Amino acid sequence: MSAHPGAIRLETLTKAYGSVTALHDVDLEVRAGELLTLVGPSGSGKSTILRLVAGLDRPDSGRILVDGTDVAQVPPHRRAVAMVFQDYALYPHLTVRGNLLFGLRVRRVPRAEADRRARAAAERLGIADLLDRYPDQMSGGQRQRVALARALVREPTVYLLDEPLASLDAQLRFATRADLLAVHRDLGTTMVHVTHDQAEAMTLGDRLAVLDAGRVRQVGPPQQVYDEPADLVVAGFLGSPPMNLVPGGGVLGEAPGLTLGVRPEDLALDPDGPIEATVEAVEALGSEAILLTRCPDGTRLAVRTGPRHGLRAGAGLRLRPDPHRLHRFDTETGQRRRRAEGVDE
Repeated sequence: MSAHPGAIRLETLTKAYGSVTALHDVDLEVRAGELLTLVGPSGSGKSTILRLVAGLDRPDSGRILVDGTDVAQVPPHRRAVAMVFQDYALYPHLTVRGNLLFGLRVRRVPRAEADRRARAAAERLGIADLLDRYPDQMSGGQRQRVALARALVREPTVYLLDEPLASLDAQLRFATRADLLAVHRDLGTTMVHVTHDQAEAMTLGDRLAVLDAGRVRQVGPPQQVYDEPADLVVAGFLGSPPMNLVPGGGVLGEAPGLTLGVRPEDLALDPDGPIEATVEAVEALGSEAILLTRCPDGTRLAVRTGPRHGLRAGAGLRLRPDPHRLHRFDTETGQRRRRAEGVDE
């Protein structure tokens, strides 16, 4: 465990709400100073992890270590943790300045120091000219920057971000994502970021943790998790559209007991390709296109291609999978077959 401020370790963490178990014996380490992204479907336990680390909820069992100290029973205001929510959670009756100063006054930070922190945070996020405005006088993007600045003024060792960009439109989300990366680069503080957005998951984190049904399925650098999914759950979730998965291999090549997978970008249009298919639908995205195809045996394959392919629904085509980018999973266990077993690509 790192001795630097902000290192987090979750050990066999379990949390249930009534009859629903949100987390099952979760083990997860967040290295000091890294930005870890948590991604997974709704109900996978991502926000529950943040709430437990922040102290808003208490675990049923397990330990939450921050810098080696178990904080599971420490109240929220005594943890060096700041959390940013999706809905901003700003006080509507306070100006931006008032929102930034409120928590510092509760913690009895001297006024001059509080004012310095508020001004520095506002300038860092480009909202210094909004300090006298109220939340209802600002756009969604401006309100989100205020929420981020309110976390910055606490100067914690850990930032917890619960889908802070989800309510923003695409352009603002892209710009604010850049702001987050700049803040992390400048501060070097530990951050844990929850998101449903796969572009955020892939571009923001130093590492990516994929959760499903309260369990951590895989942790690693984003590109590595994308290129080498640990199991069928990760393969079927990560990617838009996700990996094509064919039990038994089928059109991708017979493989009894295995499920073969191929990413849409690893299927090429080739008049001499071994796979025959018919276009069912075309998703034109401007810079690229997604072809939704069906093979004679009923297998559906998504294909990512260039924008000017000239194909319409009903057109026939042939496909060639990249043999070096085929993924093999044990159909029964769902686990990826490794090189050591002599069957991985």
